[in-house]
Amino acid sequence: MKRRLLLVLTLGLMLTLVAAPTLAQDKKVVTVSYTQEPLTLNPLYITQWFAANLTDMLLTPPWFIDDNLQAVPVQVTEIPSTENGGISADGTVMTMKLRDDIKWSDGEPITSEDYVFTYDMIMLDKNTVSSRFPWDTKVKSVTAPDATTVVVTFNEPFAPWLTTLFTASPAMPKHALQPIVDQDGTLDNADWNRTLEPGSGAFKLAQWESGSFLSLVPADNFWGGKPKLDEVFFRIVADDGTSQNAALEAGDADIGPFLTAADADALEKKGLVTTVTPSGYNEGWFLNVNPDTAFPAMLDVNVRKALAMAFNRQKIVDDLLLGKLPVPGSYWEGTPFARPDAKPYAYDPEAAKKLLDDAGWKDSNGDGTRDKDGKEFVLRFIASQRQIRKDVQAVVQQSFADLGIKVETSNYDNFFDTFGEGGPAATGQYDIAEWSQNPDFPDPNTNVFLCSEIPSADNPEGSNWTGYCNEKVDSLLQEQLKTTDTAKRIELFHEIDQQLFDDVAWVGVWYDADIWATTKRVENARYSGADPFWNAINWDVTS
Repeated sequence: MKRRLLLVLTLGLMLTLVAAPTLAQDKKVVTVSYTQEPLTLNPLYITQWFAANLTDMLLTPPWFIDDNLQAVPVQVTEIPSTENGGISADGTVMTMKLRDDIKWSDGEPITSEDYVFTYDMIMLDKNTVSSRFPWDTKVKSVTAPDATTVVVTFNEPFAPWLTTLFTASPAMPKHALQPIVDQDGTLDNADWNRTLEPGSGAFKLAQWESGSFLSLVPADNFWGGKPKLDEVFFRIVADDGTSQNAALEAGDADIGPFLTAADADALEKKGLVTTVTPSGYNEGWFLNVNPDTAFPAMLDVNVRKALAMAFNRQKIVDDLLLGKLPVPGSYWEGTPFARPDAKPYAYDPEAAKKLLDDAGWKDSNGDGTRDKDGKEFVLRFIASQRQIRKDVQAVVQQSFADLGIKVETSNYDNFFDTFGEGGPAATGQYDIAEWSQNPDFPDPNTNVFLCSEIPSADNPEGSNWTGYCNEKVDSLLQEQLKTTDTAKRIELFHEIDQQLFDDVAWVGVWYDADIWATTKRVENARYSGADPFWNAINWDVTS
């Protein structure tokens, strides 16, 4: 789940016992408003968009995806391709050539052995990583024939390598972490997870006061030059729909992510610059179809279709998003991989009522709630603490009551915890769960609909939290992974998309492009939907 899984967490561990610093007037400082605090900075364990973005500044990948969605070399000399020999003719071997001047912040060279070590850490059973996909099923080996060469050999051609391998899990310092693994058998509790020191980014973590702020300053020994800023200050603010706006309006923050359309409109009137950045994300409903945890009605495709048709998503878009973002008909909305002319289920409450009646869910006892076989139709609708999701829950609760369905809502600080951590979505404590999800953007690959990704005690990091398992979809998703012909791959995704639509496995709520606000004092801030802070080294402020 790349880059935006949302979570409001308090660490309970203060990395430094200092008060929030007074920002010196002679320093170049940019303050970023953050409505969610990271739990960890180690990419192996990250399930948060906020944490992943911050980590990009501390631990560089082999390449970034820029604001034009193009790969930009960072640790490598060039992006592997068939033309330059980086991708073998049969698509089963990818070779990365590392720069010979890259160093960790402690001065030690970054070598191919660090990449092999990172692969080993992803695959180490005692490390409770967020996901081992695709390493566990698609990668045969990672080797280091020399200090500047990394060779990844696949079991078969693997199309999404650009956005799913070391970009999601950048190289970690073997010289600093191997002793910890040797002693503890795992990195789960390593202090490095919360400091990334030594790191490989243009910045390093200077201070972290839980619940208050994180301060990043230029790193030592960064080969790409020195950042123009003296500090990037991440101020933790409440995710209550007003705190971030207030901070931006007052000048207490220079950059704010995740704006609603209404926020953007208000801030534009206050003189801030807003930027809409396609990111592959779509806000949607993930419907629980796991027989072990779902309400029985959710296992009926016609009931799921009725829920989609009874949900007036266009009204949500018009009222909460000022009509600026469309209702997506596809998980791959706005890309070539969405089925042609993809349209969402039309709002039709009368048709929804008929579907429910035909499925046997009727109000037999006159209490206002449909029932069947002695069970009242009561759905659990859960989400994170994000205010707009709470607003959607309130609207749905009322409109579904008119339909004869009772909706119980819950909001969780630990919404995005994994199955192993007892997360409410991952463990199936819901019938409808709403969050924003994207594929391996800009690549269309996703693993959230794979049968093998259904979490369990034996597979606690599994990312298919709905329990959806369709053998046809599974087969097509596996086929697209090894299809390197772009046109043929697009056709496969059209077929996948149609099947997901027919099964009502996912219901789009709004096309969730990122909206950023930036004060006019900030220069050169260019946000990527894949790696938002990819050019933070070039951020500057006016004098």
